[in-house]
Amino acid sequence: MHCARLFHVLAVLAGCALAQSQSGPAKIDSSAVWQISPQFLTTAHAACDTSSPAAGCMIDQMAKAGAPADAVSFSRELYKQSHGDFGVMTGFQSQSPVAFAWITYPLRANTNYGLLFVNGQPPIINVEDLKLLDTKAMEHSFQFQDLKNTFPQANLWPGDRDGKTWPNSQAGPNGGIQFVVSYPLRNGCHACASAGSALFNWNFDAQGKFLGTTFLGLLSAPLQ
Repeated sequence: MHCARLFHVLAVLAGCALAQSQSGPAKIDSSAVWQISPQFLTTAHAACDTSSPAAGCMIDQMAKAGAPADAVSFSRELYKQSHGDFGVMTGFQSQSPVAFAWITYPLRANTNYGLLFVNGQPPIINVEDLKLLDTKAMEHSFQFQDLKNTFPQANLWPGDRDGKTWPNSQAGPNGGIQFVVSYPLRNGCHACASAGSALFNWNFDAQGKFLGTTFLGLLSAPLQ
């Protein structure tokens, strides 16, 4: 009798654990947003500039500075996903089936602001990960070949997002959604002449699964 009861309890616990695992990771929302103050940066740099890794130390300093637990947890997860980058969510836009998270990277020399797609499949997608862009289609396009006549070293760079302008969205096939994102083209280096920008569609199905990117075209650099 006791064995039967024990078996029943274990079965119930196993069922609960299975249901929890199938529900997937917790959804990211605005509770993970935290604004970085100059006082935090001063204190954190004093504590972490001689630490290794400095990014991990910075995350510990967030908790000491009173950052919400969700903000600290998000920065830790982003630290793992990005293989050591320290970023803080400073803006959030709810969207279905995927949402936007604006990220501030205070330790970077350039591109201190970025954008993530969150709550889809996978749960965090870095919009500035150029490896996810269909750059082959861009490089083989007549537009890009023509651009190389004027800017022979033109190449693609991550965007430095301002946290104010959201990507345009449109309906995709089979109930999916697409987001149009622009990326700067530079003539060889980050500080080199602007060669315009490239537009890519980020494609998701109706459940938020990432389906890849599509090259849309180039925009000319503004006249000086």
